[in-house]
Amino acid sequence: MTIVRAPTALATTAIIAAEAIALYLIGHPLICKCGYLNLWDFDIKTAENSQHLIDWYTPSHIIHGFLFYWLLWLVSRYVVPLSIGARLVIATAIEASWEVIENSDWVINHYREMTISLDYYGDSVINSVMDILFMIFGFLLAAWSPVWVTVTAGVALELFVLAMIRDNLTLNILMFLWPLESVVHWQQGR
Repeated sequence: MTIVRAPTALATTAIIAAEAIALYLIGHPLICKCGYLNLWDFDIKTAENSQHLIDWYTPSHIIHGFLFYWLLWLVSRYVVPLSIGARLVIATAIEASWEVIENSDWVINHYREMTISLDYYGDSVINSVMDILFMIFGFLLAAWSPVWVTVTAGVALELFVLAMIRDNLTLNILMFLWPLESVVHWQQGR
């Protein structure tokens, strides 16, 4: 099954480029303000979090890909037929839009006030682009794999990140929408 044909690749590339330009224009650095680029930054409690190529939140973007694939599969099946390429372009547009919104001053400040992300100042452009690419990877994995594989992978990723940093996509959404002091205390190890 060929998913990424030339028009799909061109459209997703254009969306990613537009998102990168938008982040840069609103003041986000191309790479870490520290002046260098690492493959991975392990410490979520520093200003370098979300500044390098990948970080502890990369698995959440893979899960975004799983979720977008399933949601758009449902839309395609029950609402309006969409090719898998069209679904990938839509998923990329949603993820890119979220990346711009997530890096707005309002959302960054909300994260810093309501979560353990005290030194979070937003993503570097390269980190944000990598987030989108990992969402695409998750989307393609969901498209090519049996449902049980993506469900198992999603649960495993959530549990692994939870065990490693006391945070994950589920807690991130909960704490963004409905901050709980008890969760903040637990995340801080108190």
